[in-house]
Amino acid sequence: MGYGFPAAIGAKIACPDKVVIDIAGDGSIQMNIQELGTAAQYQLPVIICIINNHYLGMVRQWQGLFYGGRYSHTDMSHQPDFVKLAEAYGAVGIRVTKMEEVEEALQQALQVTDRPVIIDFWVERETDVYPMVPPGESLQNMLGGEKDA
Repeated sequence: MGYGFPAAIGAKIACPDKVVIDIAGDGSIQMNIQELGTAAQYQLPVIICIINNHYLGMVRQWQGLFYGGRYSHTDMSHQPDFVKLAEAYGAVGIRVTKMEEVEEALQQALQVTDRPVIIDFWVERETDVYPMVPPGESLQNMLGGEKDA
């Protein structure tokens, strides 16, 4: 957790002519959100797409699928407003709450050439992410979606 954003900054510095997009969870991005200051200071147009379900999503998913829904310390209902936080750092902040807003938000983010952009994608709180490998299993036993859960 937390590796994607600093890696995206490094990728953008290494390949300034490439579009660099970090896809992060709302918990993951908070591990290195302060690097938004670095990206803004050096005018790095990295796009950060936050998949925001107000949970530590993968941990919650494991707790739900494999531990009988015994949720522990995964609720992140109390978190910063990522759009305002982006603006506070001098970046662009965009919030997406409906599927029909996705394309426009991505097009808007791709137009920014002088600073980072956060797109805060709000998804349903109980949304799971697939594929995933169950505990103690190999890639051959990967779960591919709700039909496997």
